[in-house]
Amino acid sequence: MSFFHHAKTALHSFAEDVKQELDVIEGVIENEVHSHTHLNQKCHNLHSFTRNNRFHSFAPPRRGNDAKWFVDGCGYFWAVSIALEEAKESIWILDWWLSPELYLRRPPSQNEKYRLDRMLKAAAERGVKVNIIVYKEVSAILTLCSAHTKSALEALHPNIAVFRHPDHLLSGQVVESEILSEIKKFSLKSLKLANIGEDALHALYGINNDIILYWAHHEKLCLVDGKIAFMGGLDMCFGRWDTNSHPSVDVHPTDVNLTVFPGQDYNNARIFDFEDVTQWKDNKLDRTKSARMGWSDLSMCLQGPVIEDLRAHFVQRWNFIYNEKYDVQKDKRYGPLTLVVADIPDGYYHTNGKNVRLAPIERSLDSEDPDLISAQHPHLREIESKAGTFYDKVRDEVHEGERHIKRHETIGREPGYEEPTTGMAIQLVRSCSRWSNGVSTEHSVANAYIEVIRNAQHFIYIENQFFITATNDAQHPVRNKIGAAIADRCIQAYQNGQKFKVIVCMPSVPAFAGDLHADDSLGTRAIMEYQYASICRGGHSIMETIEKAGVPDAKQFIRFYNLRNFDRINVGQTIQKVEQQSGVQYRDARMQHDDIVGAGYDGKGYGTGAAPGQAKEYDAYQQAASQVLDGSKYDSVATSYMDGGTAINDIPWAGTDEEEMNAFVSEELYIHTKLLIADDRIVICGSANLNDRSQLGYHDSEIAVVIEDPSLIDSVMDKQPYTASRYAASLRRQLFRKHLGLLPHQDYTKPDANFTPINKDPNFYDWGSAADFLVRDPLSREFANLWDATAAANTEVFAKAFHCVPADNVRNWKQYEAFFQKFFVSPGQKEDGKQIPPPYEYGHVVREEFPGGVAELKEWLGRVRGTLVEMPLRFMEGVDFARSGLKLNALTDEVYT
Repeated sequence: MSFFHHAKTALHSFAEDVKQELDVIEGVIENEVHSHTHLNQKCHNLHSFTRNNRFHSFAPPRRGNDAKWFVDGCGYFWAVSIALEEAKESIWILDWWLSPELYLRRPPSQNEKYRLDRMLKAAAERGVKVNIIVYKEVSAILTLCSAHTKSALEALHPNIAVFRHPDHLLSGQVVESEILSEIKKFSLKSLKLANIGEDALHALYGINNDIILYWAHHEKLCLVDGKIAFMGGLDMCFGRWDTNSHPSVDVHPTDVNLTVFPGQDYNNARIFDFEDVTQWKDNKLDRTKSARMGWSDLSMCLQGPVIEDLRAHFVQRWNFIYNEKYDVQKDKRYGPLTLVVADIPDGYYHTNGKNVRLAPIERSLDSEDPDLISAQHPHLREIESKAGTFYDKVRDEVHEGERHIKRHETIGREPGYEEPTTGMAIQLVRSCSRWSNGVSTEHSVANAYIEVIRNAQHFIYIENQFFITATNDAQHPVRNKIGAAIADRCIQAYQNGQKFKVIVCMPSVPAFAGDLHADDSLGTRAIMEYQYASICRGGHSIMETIEKAGVPDAKQFIRFYNLRNFDRINVGQTIQKVEQQSGVQYRDARMQHDDIVGAGYDGKGYGTGAAPGQAKEYDAYQQAASQVLDGSKYDSVATSYMDGGTAINDIPWAGTDEEEMNAFVSEELYIHTKLLIADDRIVICGSANLNDRSQLGYHDSEIAVVIEDPSLIDSVMDKQPYTASRYAASLRRQLFRKHLGLLPHQDYTKPDANFTPINKDPNFYDWGSAADFLVRDPLSREFANLWDATAAANTEVFAKAFHCVPADNVRNWKQYEAFFQKFFVSPGQKEDGKQIPPPYEYGHVVREEFPGGVAELKEWLGRVRGTLVEMPLRFMEGVDFARSGLKLNALTDEVYT
């Protein structure tokens, strides 16, 4: 996140001059006009190779697939571990960040062989070829340390090869000086970007001689043996593993071996970012005082013909990077990948001979004249014809009435009846361009979002880490028009007298550290300002656009929500008793435990699996703890807000009332999901955020899948009989139930059918249960009452107990100081230079709110169900939240949006 602060420092004084010419940049860099960028314009000729494919994807829809959802990381990573353990030929991985020390099963003390690097080493020793591509971060700005990922994994076995991309030759102050020098070459008073040389313009834009300063590889993909794929929002890295109930504490006084999040895996990005991930001791987050940030996410497991498109995409990226930087290296593990002709997706690659080296073919095909392109490359006519015929066939099968589902006879079905999970139509869509894949820009993810929204008949559900979009060009610099599609669809519903609903779940605050009022949080505030401008402020937002069209209240059609949870750190008298009897502090015993499982601290051989006998503090603590009555059942109280959990008032506490009051903590539950579900019939899921970075195509690289399942179930929509897709409906209902607390606590030690890959078991979902009945009709008044009442009640409790921000009662900085800062932010320094601590640790209870003590607090907390809260749309309403301090300009605009 400090990236934004570097950008501010380097570019501060050039705001208005560069901003006036921003529109010129897009045309010069890409020489393309895109339909998602400029409304009512087409870009068919610019996608001559894919114009017959839906959404202009390089790949058409493929039928005959299976898919399986994984809500949160616990079951997903367990399923990945099964696939890695059974891999026979190849493992291909794309990740933004990959942590070799990540445990795929928990707790680590019982699953040491399921650490990611150990699993990849075991596979390599079996003869499996492991190919990995990770994002090469700007090291002065981000803390991912892809160099550690590469060196740690390649040292394990010659069968493991890791590519880092793109190269960044500039860093830190050099970045600033290079950009400044390029800008200063020209008179800012008469700056005209159209007259600036291409190299200088690229430097302004973030690209200089193929050096990418701003954009990231953001894809998440794991392909095993070319037969099964895992993809979605979850990187295989620290901080992502979590359960459906999202426990946010990890202190286990009576058994350190129950530690779930070793080392830096216990993280809260709102307090501290990951810092030097090669040195686990640098995790500054004290788990005896602070909650971790829960991680709400979604990924998929796929098999079927779509796997070939994913393989082709991986090979294209691998070979592009290989040709760009690794072909000159003498390491035998590096080489290009090939696919056989039969596996090549129609309409994209050369097909000479039995095998094909997949190198990009679009670099020299930038003409806007498709006839000219075909004349220069006659083999494309036949390929495009095949692709068009294939798509026409798929389109005819899935296009009837409501466009997306092939209907089947449903008479006589029992509620919850489901057909076998076969025959799904799945299409791979992407965001990619020259810098990321060596191809002309593809923005099929954005196209898919817009078309699915426009064609939705009843409702749209969106879960996304960001929400930055535009309804028209007046919202410059934001370019993507997903917001326009949402507003238009809501307006159309109102004008037609149709019931229609859009529900959006997103984080309340981006996962960047710091008090929102602090100078170093300007970047965080800038993102929040763009999000509010997309939703409800500035004159052109979605909600304002809807109401300008005559809708009395936009909330009739679209609502926004966040997630938040609470927990209790078990630091009462039990931990004190064990510490006294053992003579060892809990923290020291846990650190040695982390050494034993390979998340070491001092760099002296730890981190590779120290034997228990070498860890004296750990042994002494565990011996004393074994003599204490086991209270580990209540090391977390996250079960209390889930279905069937013990009520918070009935959960015992070993300690004083004051200690218990101080032990309760809260944090936002961070939404990292990238999901759209329309009408319980179509699903879009992948790595793409809802912002320009992910949607434009020539910024961050992304992949997603569009899933249409012809297996149908009887359902209800607005109290009318309705036929829904089994896959989309089960996923949407599972998510809604989780947010509402209508799922039981997920025991990560007891795997079920939702812990296995798709080739083992389909998803289990309890159709027809009482909780399923409550969420089956997203348009009913009963569901709306349940959803909104739960969100309102939870919001009230969290605001009272923890004074969390953002909040609707905080509309200016004076109110922010009174509600939040005076409780959680240090007021300054004493004369002797010592910092005055705030009254409370961040995230803890404000005791003044509960004159009745902990009993009153638990009475309030007992009202919480699930994690759903209202998004505070009136937070800092009317306040210049970021721009006056940041002075956003053309370059920082690009980064924040």
